[in-house]
Amino acid sequence: MQILVVEDDKRISDFLIKGLEENGYMVTLCRSAEEVIADFLNIAWDLLIVDIMLPGMDGRQLVSTLRYKNCHAPVLMLSALNTVQDKVDSLDLGADDYLTKPFHFDELLSRIKALTRRSQIGFEIKKSQCIQVGALTIDKDQYKVFDGNQELELSPREFKLLMYLVENQNKAVSRIQILNAVWGINFDNQTNVVDVYISYVRNKIEKKQKYIFTVKGVGYLFKLEP
Repeated sequence: MQILVVEDDKRISDFLIKGLEENGYMVTLCRSAEEVIADFLNIAWDLLIVDIMLPGMDGRQLVSTLRYKNCHAPVLMLSALNTVQDKVDSLDLGADDYLTKPFHFDELLSRIKALTRRSQIGFEIKKSQCIQVGALTIDKDQYKVFDGNQELELSPREFKLLMYLVENQNKAVSRIQILNAVWGINFDNQTNVVDVYISYVRNKIEKKQKYIFTVKGVGYLFKLEP
């Protein structure tokens, strides 16, 4: 697990890094919110531990900015501020948990485990909405296709064609069947649009592996080669 610690107090950051690394976590330290935004915004952190009292932009402003920029990693706020309003303000701005200083390290570890466990459950639910075929991951909700970690740029029509082929995996489908399913039953069945779009999709998804096979006299077949 990769944890980003945002803390400007060297004594506290040294204590956090030592304890977290001893418990098997990979830790990166930032001493200001500005440093996070400039250099670490696009990293997929498993958890952020953020102090409120930072130089310049404070921790709550940082969390609000991260949420605005679609960073959804769990955030645990650390602060000596311990009023109910301090906690409410932090949670309302996007923090997931709040721990007051001083704290026992065992409690910090317990909070980390709880936050990452909830995050992992959410990830599994999201993942279940995706189809995995070979190296391809197809996100039906967002109309996105990934080859490994690389997102492929498919048009809505190309995506619909790919989905139809995948849903009929290991089954040969005719050009007329594809045309009716992807373009509509009233579309001109004399057109070669199916072959053209098959070529488009092949060029985009078959960089590393072949998926779409021509079945002579029938149409096309989507399958995974052994």
